[in-house]
Amino acid sequence: MANEPEPRDVAAARFTLTRVAMPKRFPDRSAVADVRAEAERLEPGGEAGETRRLAGRVMARRGHGKLVFLDLVDRSGRIQLLCDTSRTGPIDLDLGDVVGVEGKPAQSRRGEPSLAVDRLELLAKIRTPLPDTFHGLTDVEARYRRRYLDLLVNEESRADFELRTRMVTAIRRYLDGEGFLEVETPILQPRYGGGFAEPFVTHYNALDADYYLRIATELYLKRLIVGGLERVYELGKDFRNEGMSYKHQPEFTMVEWYEAYADYRDTMARMEELVASVAREVLRRTEVEYRGHRVDLGRPWRRVKLVEALEAEGLWTRDAEDLRRRLHERDVDTSRDHSWADLVDHALTSFVEPSLVEPTILYDYPVELSPFARPTDDPEIVERFEFYVGGTELGNAFTEINDPDEQAARFEQQQGEEGGEPGDPDYVEALRYGMPPTGGLGLGIDRLAMVLAGKDTIRDVVLFPALRPRP
Repeated sequence: MANEPEPRDVAAARFTLTRVAMPKRFPDRSAVADVRAEAERLEPGGEAGETRRLAGRVMARRGHGKLVFLDLVDRSGRIQLLCDTSRTGPIDLDLGDVVGVEGKPAQSRRGEPSLAVDRLELLAKIRTPLPDTFHGLTDVEARYRRRYLDLLVNEESRADFELRTRMVTAIRRYLDGEGFLEVETPILQPRYGGGFAEPFVTHYNALDADYYLRIATELYLKRLIVGGLERVYELGKDFRNEGMSYKHQPEFTMVEWYEAYADYRDTMARMEELVASVAREVLRRTEVEYRGHRVDLGRPWRRVKLVEALEAEGLWTRDAEDLRRRLHERDVDTSRDHSWADLVDHALTSFVEPSLVEPTILYDYPVELSPFARPTDDPEIVERFEFYVGGTELGNAFTEINDPDEQAARFEQQQGEEGGEPGDPDYVEALRYGMPPTGGLGLGIDRLAMVLAGKDTIRDVVLFPALRPRP
């Protein structure tokens, strides 16, 4: 039989005749990788005594007379199937069919780990031809829009998303081991807060009120610190109704944690420890290749004060018009920057961030950029840091404000600025019951996955990224 699937009308007719006979389950199967490991221990031409059952997708076919060779792929790997038609009967399959097989681990005469098949049954019939299974799905847009095909034919894509899953597991394992409680807070919120961002808005019919998809989990998690849980984290989705770029998606995954009786220096140390621990668990090393640079995620990270970083670029000044002029001299469009804080952030993202290639902690921020952070000895500077790898910001952290009057004043200040925090009286009320000194941090899961997988765009580590509608 030809290697390519039949025309749709022929395949459909044959499928109609056979679908009733296809089983609804295929129990007691082994992983391909485990059977392959058994076969690797045999001599060429050898065959084990015990029978194994495998299931997966047929991704290649070769034939030599009565002997048919198939490549079977499951999530764990690939193995060759040795199908002697005198044992199995005719092999009536197309590339992409899902099959269950029974047989014994073996090695071909050429030493290829295999399964010598005694019985084969069709579990699901392919109806549309697969892309080129040798070169994979190479059209980038098609890979994002039809991720299921990308995963089917590109082993690298499967490996990247398995890496991401292991990374998330490792983050949870670290935080659980340090005594943090994983919690869940509302995604639909009557007020949004915890960052400078435009929210998505929806209407809550049962309450007859507009609600917001959360932009951060921060304010609810800190309520739990007030409630005495002391160490909490949440790993989940946040939503910001803003632009897309190589590092931005409107729907993204974050982990935020809050730790009572800690400050931002304690949080710096914990972040370094977590990232290094996760890298070692997932990659067995702390060195990675990211955006053309080889960097080491091990401790300690470089530390630079934000003011010193801007001074090094000739961009530190408290005068908004002076800073705007300096940016104009560098051909930066500041038409959307309405405040001194906007201009500082623009200077930071345009000239400081790209230079932070080695793992770096940028700390001590102007109070205007940080409505939730406690001041240092200088009331104009607060205990905040952001951390970077390869010129990409991975996250943000503070020593949290726990004075309700100061927090209320910060909210009031932000309400007067475009894009500022709208304020949350209920959160301020919670602070009036007393919140211990607290360190908090938010880490972008998607961005850390980019670093560990060595990917240049966030869409390569998000299974179903947001895309513009087809024209």
